[in-house]
Amino acid sequence: MPNISFKDMVDIFLVAVVLYYCYKLMKQSRSVNIFYGVLLFISGWIIISKVLEMKLLGGILDQLVSVGALAIIVLFQEDIRHFFYYLGARQQAHRFLRFFRLDRHKQNGEFRNERDTIFPIVMACMNMSKQRVGALIILQNDLPLTEFVRTGEVVEAKISQRLIENIFFKNSPLHDGAMIIAKGKIAAAACILPISHDLDIPKEFGLRHRAAKGISKESDALAIVVSEETGNICAAYADMMRTHLSAEELETLLMKGKF
Repeated sequence: MPNISFKDMVDIFLVAVVLYYCYKLMKQSRSVNIFYGVLLFISGWIIISKVLEMKLLGGILDQLVSVGALAIIVLFQEDIRHFFYYLGARQQAHRFLRFFRLDRHKQNGEFRNERDTIFPIVMACMNMSKQRVGALIILQNDLPLTEFVRTGEVVEAKISQRLIENIFFKNSPLHDGAMIIAKGKIAAAACILPISHDLDIPKEFGLRHRAAKGISKESDALAIVVSEETGNICAAYADMMRTHLSAEELETLLMKGKF
């Protein structure tokens, strides 16, 4: 029986953890079959090159692996991005960075603003809920949403209840899309967001809800949805969703900035 040192055990454990989180991310992005294929290929390469020591076939596989590493980065660039965001979004990572004073995360977050900023958003959502006007409002936190702001019409206006309701008015040219609020201002409207394809999203939810879930996966933003069909108010944050929010619950959510 081979003598396995403590260092080897730690190495094996870390590899197992990395593979587990890779599998978890691939499963969420519906790329799990590709992950299985890559895992089988690497297993076969190790057996042929290291265990059986087949030089000719092993040499060919060595060349494929060296080129395949770059191909995997290109193929899974979005999943790799999500993986590193997942690591950085953990509370343990924030505590570690704050210890070295590298984390500039504000204590109250960027969308945890005073009542004069939150109140217009809450009142606009309540009025649109009563009138069954659909809306999708994204509140930026620490991670910038510049790439999504560029997809819409730049507004750069003070937050006001009337402006929010006018933008999402059914005949408004900017009502179809997301409004992004950043740095205490309405940054842009009619923005295009990534759509979540999660199967656990209820079928009665439309594209606005899927876009809210999608942006909550891509960033640390808070997404508020007013349903055009039911008038229900939902909120998505950190890939989680809360539904049927009252005015008090929505205000509390905005004050705290998280669930």
